[in-house]
Amino acid sequence: MKSLIIGLIAPLAVGLLAADLDLIQPADLAARLAAKGTPPVILHVGPNVLYRSKHIPGTIYAGFAARPEGLEALKTAAQNLPRDREIVIYCGCCPWSHCPNVKPAFELLKQMGFTRVKAMFIETNFAKDWVDKGYPVESSRAGQ
Repeated sequence: MKSLIIGLIAPLAVGLLAADLDLIQPADLAARLAAKGTPPVILHVGPNVLYRSKHIPGTIYAGFAARPEGLEALKTAAQNLPRDREIVIYCGCCPWSHCPNVKPAFELLKQMGFTRVKAMFIETNFAKDWVDKGYPVESSRAGQ
């Protein structure tokens, strides 16, 4: 019975979080990055260890948004961007329904006046939903 209830509630939790955010799917972002034109600014808002391991090329590490110091780092990373610039944020540390980073980052950017913020929907984690699908990645050296 407990697993049945969890099975019914988990999709609702994902739906509630997703309903609050403007989303972009990984395949759509990969296509945008491969196309000509101005790409969105991409901000990684999860653990630095994940960013250093593998991230989307051109991504700016903007802090671990579940923590106050991470939100301050996000403010610093975004402060000089035009408020109408398209921004995509992502984390990928865990399944979407458990991510502690995307929603606070999204809310902060909206409070800062950004009008074109999207969150990349990573259903399982960055490795499975981006890396394993063959989308482009790069790694950072220690200290970056």
